[in-house]
Amino acid sequence: MDLFLKMDSEEARLANREKMRQGELYYAFTPDLIAARSRCTKACRRFNHAEDVPRRHLVELWRDLVQDKTPLPPVKDDPEEDEALFENEPWIEAPIRMDYGFNVKVGEGVFINANCHIIDTCQVTIGARTMFGPNVHLYSGTHPLDPALRNGTKGPESGKEVHIGEDCWLAGNVTVLPGVTIGKGATIGAGSVVTKVRIYFLPIAPSLELCRYLRCANHLGCPCFPFGLGQSSKGYSKD
Repeated sequence: MDLFLKMDSEEARLANREKMRQGELYYAFTPDLIAARSRCTKACRRFNHAEDVPRRHLVELWRDLVQDKTPLPPVKDDPEEDEALFENEPWIEAPIRMDYGFNVKVGEGVFINANCHIIDTCQVTIGARTMFGPNVHLYSGTHPLDPALRNGTKGPESGKEVHIGEDCWLAGNVTVLPGVTIGKGATIGAGSVVTKVRIYFLPIAPSLELCRYLRCANHLGCPCFPFGLGQSSKGYSKD
């Protein structure tokens, strides 16, 4: 334990980070991980405080937040043409909060509404064209249940990956717990806490009984009528 608490060697620091990535017990309050969270906090602040700025600058701030090193395309002289270059980039409503940022992977055409909080101890992926309502929380971090082992800031933590598939809709105030995979096309109702369920959208034949149960309407995109989902993109998905 002292080895990881002191982190007096590069080998120990790398081993601790690898344990975090793998979902094993690790120590969060080490100098390098504290610095990583501090970097992310500052990047979140810069993104959240950006107001009337060009789309290019927002994308640049977002990529800095999630440590995406993909170079931006060359600037177009016409502002509208330049903005069109980023039409497939995620659209993020501030404020957003993350722990590290580098463990978050977001696909094309994703919309994340305000007050999203992502604890990205382990990898968190959000598939292309998925939409979040306000106050959606994704938790990939957790703590030991034994209070003696938990031991406040001196004890170890762990985590499990969270994967949200393509074409999903998570309504407002949804909370997703560690280890959950939400399958492609799923809809999660407002206020839900998703614990262990793996959910997929299943196109089905029209059903009046199901329509009554869901209180849905065809003109609102009733799931009782098959529709074509978008194609996979350069975004992230977990089948």
